[in-house]
Amino acid sequence: MHVIFPAGPDDAQALAQVHVTSWRETYRGLLPDSFLDRMSVPVNARRFSKSLVTPSEHEITLAAADRHGLVGYLAGGPSRTRVAGEAEVTTLYVLRPHQGYDLGRRLLTAAARVFADQGAKSLMISVLRDNIPARGFYEHLGGEADAPRKEPGPGGLMYEVSYRWADIGVLTR
Repeated sequence: MHVIFPAGPDDAQALAQVHVTSWRETYRGLLPDSFLDRMSVPVNARRFSKSLVTPSEHEITLAAADRHGLVGYLAGGPSRTRVAGEAEVTTLYVLRPHQGYDLGRRLLTAAARVFADQGAKSLMISVLRDNIPARGFYEHLGGEADAPRKEPGPGGLMYEVSYRWADIGVLTR
């Protein structure tokens, strides 16, 4: 059984652990090993702590936990492209042993409801072009892919694909 709840400052360390672990699970072979190996839980915990103490307007972080602790999270806010009425999920990670239990969809649905309550009409998320499992997940949930685009990232330029739900209600029903 998993519960989803708004993350608070006391969750920063656990969120950082999920972040670093999930990046290493997800991006091995897609990002340089040297970058993944250098990722730091303490550095990420400070970043989470700061964003949870003083979030930007309409910024959310939802955590997912089982009886043993945090196993996933989602963060997002207004679209970086400043499209009026569009929210953006900037991160969505579930630790590998907890995937396949509908937790990613539940996090995305919960976030879509919060964003819709804040006035968002559409939602987007970006993913590495070569992250085929994540792309399949977003397509299964009805996300429509934009053309791949080059973005700077660890180790140089990489390709990302944005998925959009023009009607956020598709995710909240």
